[in-house]
Amino acid sequence: MANKKIINRLILGDNLEKLKEIESNSVDLIYADPPFFSNQDYEVIWGDAGEIRSFEDRWAGGIEHYIGWLKERVEEMYRVLKPTGSLFLHCDYHAEAYIQVNILDRSDLFGRNNQINKFIWKRSDNRSSISKSARKNYDVIFFYAKSKKYTFNQAFTDLSDSSIKIYNKEDEKGLYQLVPLLVSGKRKGETGKIWKNVDPNKQGKGGMHWVTTPDKLDEYDEQGLIYFPKDGVTPRLKYYLEQSPGVPLTEVWDDIKNASGKETIGYPTQKPELLLQRIIEMASNEGDLVLDPFVGGGTTVAVADKLNRRWIGIDQSVMAVKVTDFRLKKQQDIFSQEYELVLRRYDCAS
Repeated sequence: MANKKIINRLILGDNLEKLKEIESNSVDLIYADPPFFSNQDYEVIWGDAGEIRSFEDRWAGGIEHYIGWLKERVEEMYRVLKPTGSLFLHCDYHAEAYIQVNILDRSDLFGRNNQINKFIWKRSDNRSSISKSARKNYDVIFFYAKSKKYTFNQAFTDLSDSSIKIYNKEDEKGLYQLVPLLVSGKRKGETGKIWKNVDPNKQGKGGMHWVTTPDKLDEYDEQGLIYFPKDGVTPRLKYYLEQSPGVPLTEVWDDIKNASGKETIGYPTQKPELLLQRIIEMASNEGDLVLDPFVGGGTTVAVADKLNRRWIGIDQSVMAVKVTDFRLKKQQDIFSQEYELVLRRYDCAS
């Protein structure tokens, strides 16, 4: 593949071997959702030969063997990532610590200093059953970058009712709140100048400065965005509810639940499209290349396609590839990107 133009590809095969065929430093974002180390036979979903082979490979020798199996795949993922690329690795509590310490934090791979976030995804609100431990209703999604120059687009969640109540004033433009134009600390430059007879250096206990330059303050004033109180308090800026993009995302994601309703395709470990949409929009831009080496039910590539990203999906299960192919065809329209379906002849009869 090294000398070929990368196009969208859905590939049937062992992801370790297929990853080795991908050009180094060519992928912008990888979302990896490997089978969890849960010691449950339900991981064999389709029952075809490719999936059973993969299952048996992982379980040949306990957690150490599982980590070794995953590590050699993450090594290839690291190689194919661009210097500005990143990996989101999805796992649960069974192997979370082992994966972080023995794979992701290794100095010859991403390293501890390149962990950007550890997201906790609360996947359901089901109540705990009566047992000797609290119910575990979350997964972990590690976010590691290949270097300090990685793609990151700030994500937001909807404002809560309590946050909306902060916008407690209203004019003909709508609801707004008043926010400070002065912050602590003296300045000698533009932001330390007197404006509208207000000397920022004489405000507060130790002096303050404007949050922006006098020219920008004049612009705000001309737009009617500055509120001048009659009681002598310093002017404040009107910030309208419609201007707010929402609440900046935290590491705890409790606003997205498991796939349900019309979205479900009968794949037991299917991830919701909103989850992948958040990850793809956060860590890539339109035209970037997204890779999912454990394509499963095809959520990653289906969402990447809708978001105008290029993509590669790999899975060893014939049925997983068939389901993903059907899903992609079902959502196609005149604006959809073409993709190549790469099959192995001897697997077709599996």
